[in-house]
Amino acid sequence: MSHLIAPSVLSANFGNLNKDIELINRSDADWFHLDVMDGVFVPNISFGFPIIKAIKKLSTKPLDVHLMIVNPDNYTLAFKEVGADILTVHLEACSHLHRSIQNIKNLGMKVGVAINPHTPIESLKDIISDIDLVCLMSVNPGFGGQKFIENTFEKVRDLKILIEQKKSKALIEIDGGVDLKNYKKLIESGANVLVAGNTVFNSENPTETIKLLKA
Repeated sequence: MSHLIAPSVLSANFGNLNKDIELINRSDADWFHLDVMDGVFVPNISFGFPIIKAIKKLSTKPLDVHLMIVNPDNYTLAFKEVGADILTVHLEACSHLHRSIQNIKNLGMKVGVAINPHTPIESLKDIISDIDLVCLMSVNPGFGGQKFIENTFEKVRDLKILIEQKKSKALIEIDGGVDLKNYKKLIESGANVLVAGNTVFNSENPTETIKLLKA
């Protein structure tokens, strides 16, 4: 399969969100990426259920919801109800990760597991066959516009090997610092999904930037 592009709505213009949603709808992007932060798991607060529900009404593409929150199990059903198609939880936030994964799957959503830059790939080996997506954080989570962590390339390659060894169908998603300088190397290393926020929405022509990232 060709790689997927998931623009991060966190970098959109919330003063005119309708316009940016329509931009993504019309573009070559594949998913909407929605970062939900609680100010506890990460040192920032983003948006919650009303925003996601509004985006779902306007979007023509799947919602890829990335939970950077503590106790994600408490909200799994609520995210399903407001329109999440893919729900990603952080390994570091789940005391019983296998149970969290099964809860999401049982609600009919695709399930992803995210890991922070310091978390080793080996920590995924017991659950990699149960999930649809691994979100590799290529910056420390919490804020957009951070510098890409170069060690991510090696982690992508290591994760690709693990996925093949376990005969998993999980996609590899990269979140943080993806730009026009590193996206090709990420794809060559084995990435399947690229999340891009500032690179898309801060460009002079976001639609053309998405097309370049997709090419």
